[in-house]
Amino acid sequence: MCGRYAASRRPEDLAGTFEIDKWDPEETLAPDYNVAPTKEVYAVLDRALKDAADPRPVRQLRKLKWGLVPSWSKTPEGAARMINARAETVHEKPSYRRAFSSRRCILPADGYYEWVTGKQERDLEVEGKKKRPRKQPYFVTPADGSVFAMAGLYEFWRDKTLPDDHPRAWWVTCSVITTEAETGPLAVSPADGPHTLAEIHPRMPLMLTPDRWDAWLDPARTDAGELRELLAPPPSGLMRAYPVPTAVSNVRNNGPELLEELAAPEEGTLF
Repeated sequence: MCGRYAASRRPEDLAGTFEIDKWDPEETLAPDYNVAPTKEVYAVLDRALKDAADPRPVRQLRKLKWGLVPSWSKTPEGAARMINARAETVHEKPSYRRAFSSRRCILPADGYYEWVTGKQERDLEVEGKKKRPRKQPYFVTPADGSVFAMAGLYEFWRDKTLPDDHPRAWWVTCSVITTEAETGPLAVSPADGPHTLAEIHPRMPLMLTPDRWDAWLDPARTDAGELRELLAPPPSGLMRAYPVPTAVSNVRNNGPELLEELAAPEEGTLF
């Protein structure tokens, strides 16, 4: 799954990486090292500009809220639960299939966090000696330092309790698509830690390699079969994972120190 990630890249850098044609400086977000559900995040999408004479899609960097609200939803209350969409079923689930057909995006990140229960802690839990095992957070990121381009969906929702000219009348929300975690070896892994992503968690965000960006973002592509082919996992061995401070477990903590690579898992959280 993807329940927390880091996104610290400047919009100027993202504009160059993704060949952005339009972004509004007023929508600039501060670097966020602890992105949690319902926060505003950057999304890359291809869409025609509102009220433009030219109907062709334009590559945009937009500010969206993480936690998808389907257009038919009566309230936005379920957004915090709809942060992830499974690649295996996204084409058929009522909450996601319309967005999958024509409203796809890329959610750029530095990488994502996942929590691992240490073996010693797991053994105690199994024995019933400890009910709440301490978990060690790991940060998963491309080994070459490139952007982690997560496949995503976005949707529009109209709050009918507000007038048309109200700034919050329309919500634009998004979800991260996840897939089965890689079982092949990591490009770089800690000596005393997990050696595959599957050892960390059975699911992971689906990372799109640059050769798939244009096809994924193209709203003219609507064939479910062709789109599902784009959801194939990337080649293995592109990622690295390392332990980071447990401070990231508190959503109130935010700063580059959360990405500090620890020499070993913190005491009590050994893998």
